[in-house]
Amino acid sequence: MNTRDWYEERWRDDNIDGQLYDSFYCSRATPAMMDAFWADGWRHFGTYFFRTHIDLLDNVPMHIRSMRIRVRDFAPSKAQRRILRKNNDVRVEFQPIRLTEAHEVLFEKHKQRFTSNQPLNLHDFLSQEPAITPCLAYECRVSNTDNKLLAVSFLDVGENALSSVYAMFDTDEAARGLGNFTLLAELEFARHSGKEFLYMGYVHEEHSFYDYKKHFAASEYYDWRGTWLPFDAHDETYERIE
Repeated sequence: MNTRDWYEERWRDDNIDGQLYDSFYCSRATPAMMDAFWADGWRHFGTYFFRTHIDLLDNVPMHIRSMRIRVRDFAPSKAQRRILRKNNDVRVEFQPIRLTEAHEVLFEKHKQRFTSNQPLNLHDFLSQEPAITPCLAYECRVSNTDNKLLAVSFLDVGENALSSVYAMFDTDEAARGLGNFTLLAELEFARHSGKEFLYMGYVHEEHSFYDYKKHFAASEYYDWRGTWLPFDAHDETYERIE
């Protein structure tokens, strides 16, 4: 499928402060369409789809890579196995997204981690009907033995892939490594679902709060020219697009 053919009339190429920024709106997308969008480096918040290879963080240009994991080839590292052991007492559930007051409370607590670009609410990332718009989407719900919500991540469901949208956790439980844990849980869900890829979203080439995504085995990055290449967190030789 050529995604450019589908959204030709909706495509907008902006040049904002010297950075390339492509965007379009889509309210309904099939699983196959979502696979094609992700394979072209697209992300979305609600019905707004976008891709860019340069971002600004505190007015500093950051070079972006879109990342995915080859699910069948993934094996957790020693550090990731420790995180799994730390959380062997929690319950993990995957279900269609259904926002509740507990989600809102968790989000308000989690967003205090950010000193800049702080999101206003969950609908900065999710549509008004997040379980079905623009595509089928699940939540990964992590709770303790008292049924207290510790973490939630949201992920889109494609035909051949899953894609992480957003994750949040109780900052009082930061020692559990819940951001990594929900991604590990999503990988296991992807494996059981027979998916080939889990898209992780973006990382910055420079050091940033996204660095934890760089340490997952079997990762690939998009070169912004139509090719996915093996990613090595210790390899600084891949070509940067200015």
